[in-house]
Amino acid sequence: MHKKHSLVIGLFCLLLMACGGGGGGGSSSTPPPPPPIADGGDPDGDSTGDTGELDTCDVPLQIDFVEAVTDSWYLWYDEMAEVDKADYESAQAYLDARLRPLIDDGRDRGFSYMTTITEDETNISSGAYVGFGFRSNSTSRGLFIIDVFESGPAWAAGVRRGMELVAVDTGDGFETLAQLSEREATSEEIFGPREVGAERGFRFSQNGTQFEFSIAKDELAPPALAGEPLLIERSGLAPVGYLHLRQFINAALTPEDGFSSLTDATTLFREASVTDLIIDMRYNGGGLLSVSDTMMDLLAGMTAAGEPSFKIQVNDQHPEFNEDQDYWGLFDELPDTFSPIRIAFITSRSTASASELVINGLDPHIEVVMVGGNTYGKQVGQGRWDLHEVVEGLEREDCDVALRLTAFEIVNGENEGGYHQVGLEGSGRFTLCVAEDDISNPFGDPKEASVATALDWLGTGSCPSSASGNRNDVMANQRVALPAWLEAEYIPERVDANLR
Repeated sequence: MHKKHSLVIGLFCLLLMACGGGGGGGSSSTPPPPPPIADGGDPDGDSTGDTGELDTCDVPLQIDFVEAVTDSWYLWYDEMAEVDKADYESAQAYLDARLRPLIDDGRDRGFSYMTTITEDETNISSGAYVGFGFRSNSTSRGLFIIDVFESGPAWAAGVRRGMELVAVDTGDGFETLAQLSEREATSEEIFGPREVGAERGFRFSQNGTQFEFSIAKDELAPPALAGEPLLIERSGLAPVGYLHLRQFINAALTPEDGFSSLTDATTLFREASVTDLIIDMRYNGGGLLSVSDTMMDLLAGMTAAGEPSFKIQVNDQHPEFNEDQDYWGLFDELPDTFSPIRIAFITSRSTASASELVINGLDPHIEVVMVGGNTYGKQVGQGRWDLHEVVEGLEREDCDVALRLTAFEIVNGENEGGYHQVGLEGSGRFTLCVAEDDISNPFGDPKEASVATALDWLGTGSCPSSASGNRNDVMANQRVALPAWLEAEYIPERVDANLR
């Protein structure tokens, strides 16, 4: 098969998330190995560890592993800092020190990090975490619920998008958020530890009515699609299709029973003769390259069959990969492929990486517009290297250690990119119809501001005048609302402080 989502053969995952700790890779295969690491550690023979028998998975071995991989495969390898690895007590600290120039200038915003194979595989397959099952956003007006996962305890209790969280009972009665802030309560104190069964009381307000719920945390996997794909009827024309994709995880293709998949959506749209489509990715921080590749096939596999959908570009130490067309994605027509003529993508600063790849990859073949706000601006992806794969005699059960490293950037089939750090609008190639994230209405509602703006563009071919008129206000609100955790990224149990 011509699609190769790995840089070589073996167990290598390609990651396309907004930043460190999120999402996952495409197919599995082993990256080209770094220089072999001797039993004592150092690839050059002057190990930081003791000589002699291997001390299984100790810190010096992990640091030697990081050194070997980064020297060979880091995208900006020639700009890393020179440091003495003997000065560091953990592989993560050593990695951060080496990448400090790229971290400081914003190119590697937490995208490279140490993890475990177990954690990584759990997150790339399902996005599973322990929590209440809602996402919040703090603005100048308060803390609001912006998404509630249909599989979680918060949804079952009755929490819905648009509710304002006004008070929390941590065990001694309700305290308002202002009171909690005044006494400098920690996030863990307010929302509890990430443990199944941890319980809190919440008081919400919506449309003048208050609601109180007692909710216990559980292990949950947010459905990849929010709700079901929809058909929005319009007079005298085929309906507009609407699809809200939260994450590019395996569950988007093979969901749990009762939840929808991407192929469910495209089958619905094809049978309804849909030509105009709204794809809502306003909170989609990215995910699996394999899932984004399949999504592009489902949308343009017939229109652009055989043409490149994306190209992986690694550093100049490995030119054979950049020149080999076997390492490009090619559009395939799948059984559930349909052919929209126009797509309005709902985006925001939380829209990143694999989401941006899809928009950029489809642009040469389908008329697209962005609605909402500019995207995050992550054109690079991470590979995963597993320590036990590069040390002879070391097994995974002895060393569940992996490195996620920024190792490649991606352009579309026309070699177009230019959006890293500046977002897709910043590339100068995309139209943006500015619209608010209207949490007073549910996803997919024609009255919701972003959906209404998308429908207006699909109906007229241009952004509504009201959208351009309020651009400064909307973008200012988005800046206020931008979650602090976005700079560190999406993997729920690692960094997303707004995912509860």
